[in-house]
Amino acid sequence: MLAYAVRRLFGAIPTIFVIIAISFFMIRLAPGGPFSLERPLPANIMRNLEAIYHLDKPLMVQFWIYLQNLVQGNLGPSMVYRDLSVAEIIGSGLPVSIQFGGAAILLALVVGGVLGSYAALKQNQMSDYSVMAIAMVGITIPNFVMAPLLQLILGVELGWLPVGGWGEGAFRNKVLPVIALALPQVAVVARLTRGSMIEVLRTNPIRTARAKGLPERIVIGRHALRAALLPVVSYLGPAAAALLTGSVVIETIFGVPGVGRLFVQGALNRDYTLVMGTVILIACFIVIFNLLVDLIYGVLDPKVRYD
Repeated sequence: MLAYAVRRLFGAIPTIFVIIAISFFMIRLAPGGPFSLERPLPANIMRNLEAIYHLDKPLMVQFWIYLQNLVQGNLGPSMVYRDLSVAEIIGSGLPVSIQFGGAAILLALVVGGVLGSYAALKQNQMSDYSVMAIAMVGITIPNFVMAPLLQLILGVELGWLPVGGWGEGAFRNKVLPVIALALPQVAVVARLTRGSMIEVLRTNPIRTARAKGLPERIVIGRHALRAALLPVVSYLGPAAAALLTGSVVIETIFGVPGVGRLFVQGALNRDYTLVMGTVILIACFIVIFNLLVDLIYGVLDPKVRYD
């Protein structure tokens, strides 16, 4: 398994390189630049700034310089936030995104898995229809609608929770962002678990386990649920990467200083190095989580081998 993981990581290097190249040239095709202000800078100051950040050189030379710095682990300085490097900026936002993104993943997996399993065991009954109706509502209502509703009801009307701000990581400030971020994922996990569980319950191994007289909780918990989680694990790979690197909408609505909000600010300000650093971070997370999904497959499904 270790050899397989190493091969996958080395095989991901060309993919990450292509992502870096496309992102590097696309961000520079956008109109404007990091030093384009409403009141233009004097020509001599503009020339000095472009020389400092190598913007006066051809694009291919800029790309080569960026790759050289990247190989050394240097994401470069921010072009907008002076005296701060991209690594420092991401380092301040990533722990925040990981905290509420990880909580959202855990909440989605537990609540969605329980609801989906319950709906599968009550197939075509009122409980099943109710859970799936709630799941459809969770899928169809977008974050930018659900988040303000939660703020209005739980924050303004009832006054139970703060409607925004990070509050230095206080638990009360995390509740609403985590719920708003997790609700669509809860709905998707519930639907995936239900469909997979229904299919697994009709397979021969489950019939054999029941014929041997195993308790129903053992049949469901140890055999059926383990096999039913395979589609959920496949979905959670890229979903976890997106959640852990921050949700742009949720972070903006709740004023959370995470990576997603930094990415938006960097794109609006044409902060080339900050945008590139965020893109590389997200790409690495996607590669790592897809690899973890494949490894977890080997644990859940004995038929999978990585020889």
